[in-house]
Amino acid sequence: MGEMLAQVLRVYEGSDGDATRALYARLAELGPAGQVAVNLLRAQKTSSRAKVYRGRRYKSAAYDTKQWSIGNLSKILGEHAEECGLGWGWGEDPQQPFHKFVLYVDLPTGQVSFHTDQRGEGPDYPGEWDGVPGGSVDHILRWVARLLDAAAEGAVAHG
Repeated sequence: MGEMLAQVLRVYEGSDGDATRALYARLAELGPAGQVAVNLLRAQKTSSRAKVYRGRRYKSAAYDTKQWSIGNLSKILGEHAEECGLGWGWGEDPQQPFHKFVLYVDLPTGQVSFHTDQRGEGPDYPGEWDGVPGGSVDHILRWVARLLDAAAEGAVAHG
């Protein structure tokens, strides 16, 4: 595992708000791709946390943040997906009675998907779920590390 990936993983798995905000700030400086990365990380982190929270208040707040992040993500992707080299869109999971809408994002590191109870703005997803359970976390963390490595090397931070 590369050093940047290890750093991103520590922030993702940790509960240090200052470290998380610092990572988000670094990513936001990278333009649209960084903004996509911030919202992917935030949506994934809050979704993962919500699944383990016991108290209804904390779980609800985490899912609210996830939904807000997905809305931001849809907006940014609608404006910049092509520029960032990312495919994306909305699908529907008929096996889910409540959170049946799925936002898919095709990163260079693999497919990411989020279930939600409301379909956001944006195109229909042209493909299907890749069938990799839990793959979103790995794909997001690896892509974020790539963006940061590319920025550190002075390369254009796209995909």
